[in-house]
Amino acid sequence: MVGGGGFIGGHLIKRCLQDTRNIVSLVLNDRKSSAGVETINADLLDRSKISFVFSNKTFDYVFNLGGYIDHTPFFKGGRRLIEAHFSGLMNIIENLDPAALKGFVQVGSSDEYGSAPAPQSERCRENPIAPYSLAKAAATHLVQTLSRSEGFPGTVLRFFLVYGPGQDENRFLPQVIKGCLDNVEFKASEGGQLRDFCYVEDVVDAMITAAIRPQAKGQVINIASGKAVTVREVIEKVVNLTGGGKPLWGAHAYREGENMALYAEASLAKKLLDWEASTGLEEGLAKTIEFYKRRIDPEVS
Repeated sequence: MVGGGGFIGGHLIKRCLQDTRNIVSLVLNDRKSSAGVETINADLLDRSKISFVFSNKTFDYVFNLGGYIDHTPFFKGGRRLIEAHFSGLMNIIENLDPAALKGFVQVGSSDEYGSAPAPQSERCRENPIAPYSLAKAAATHLVQTLSRSEGFPGTVLRFFLVYGPGQDENRFLPQVIKGCLDNVEFKASEGGQLRDFCYVEDVVDAMITAAIRPQAKGQVINIASGKAVTVREVIEKVVNLTGGGKPLWGAHAYREGENMALYAEASLAKKLLDWEASTGLEEGLAKTIEFYKRRIDPEVS
């Protein structure tokens, strides 16, 4: 597993440990290993280190959650994003034993669709508007190319907005939850963006299924609830569930070039994976809020 130290990766490891104690987690920074997990520190851009790490190892399934979300423009340092996601992916793939590999799940992004009209389906042409989304789109095409031409067992899962316990506190929803739990004013946009929120445990189920399903190989599949909700509605739900917080609507401008309606047409996941999101937004928000409550006050039951 590449990126096992991150938010989604941590949930995926927990799920995989239910089935196996033979897990290798590749991370960028030092982290404590979980029981049954071999944790290796390596930079995906260090070809020689990746080659060394993968030497004499074979893997049945690989999940690539490597890289990071960053909307830096190209002329302000965005090249590093392209390299981290695309070159990093090439370094992983070229060091795998293809004869042993049964499934490879590449994590894509709804940002690949750019300004495509909603609901975005897998039939839409990618229209990246920043180095991050460009790198993700390029990675998608690499996995599909290798699948078509060399029988590589790769699947691309395009995540929309994944949320849940353990997400980086600098991300949108944890910041909102913290502001509400602290009952303070916090900055927000006007909140008119339509988005598609999907609970992390549902996403993990989709990843496991995609890895083992033959019909998923070579496919690009949206992983999302398929239900549009405005950012304002989500913030208001958190305010209601916590009983606190004072959003300052409009204090943040909309991001330049931001797609105001980014939500999925999610029927392909149902068809190929027999998967659909099962956690409703209010249920998922309540679980997430409970996690951050415990972070603030461990005595919370």
